[in-house]
Amino acid sequence: MPMLMTAAGTVKAARVLILGAGVAGLQAIATAKRLGAVVEGSDVRPAVKEQIESLGAKFIDVPYETDEEHECAEGVGGYARPMPASWMQRQAAAVHERARLADIIITTALIPGRKAPVLLSAETVAQMKPGSVVIDLAAAQGGNCPLTVADEVVVAHGVTLIGHTNLPALVAADASALYARNLLDFIKLLFDKDGTFSINLEDDIVAACLMCRDGQVVRKNG
Repeated sequence: MPMLMTAAGTVKAARVLILGAGVAGLQAIATAKRLGAVVEGSDVRPAVKEQIESLGAKFIDVPYETDEEHECAEGVGGYARPMPASWMQRQAAAVHERARLADIIITTALIPGRKAPVLLSAETVAQMKPGSVVIDLAAAQGGNCPLTVADEVVVAHGVTLIGHTNLPALVAADASALYARNLLDFIKLLFDKDGTFSINLEDDIVAACLMCRDGQVVRKNG
């Protein structure tokens, strides 16, 4: 993946494009950068620009032209909200130009309770380099690419599209350890310093997870 300079010539570094910069996307950016790739990242949320650039990747900037676009881009709970068609068209054009040059594309964009947004069109895939790879982490929710087939690896226009819907199962031991650690850290929030069970509504995580209290539904958004 990094640039190689040998007596036989120079092999350029792989170009990696990450669409969606949540937890999975940021980790993909960091890993690809450590391996020596030239990395670009895209996300609808303006807040992640600094995070993408802090990992050494280039942020694909698609400006917001209306108040509606900017409001939708703020997102909720780390997830984006559906964007207006006008912004999606501008993003598609920006992604198209970069996807044509990419060796690897990893798509991670999800919207809670909705089908995954299409970020990589079939027309764009048709113009990608033969032998390039698309890893669609949103395959279980319909995919960020219409050519993705859930739980299958397919080849279209010379491009390999990977649509695994349960990637954690492929690394079961590590996935289980990470899941257990996250559960433990969450449960710790439910106890005070003396080890007594306590619902602390001043904690943003606890407040966001609380569904019912004193026989009443307290969750207001979703």
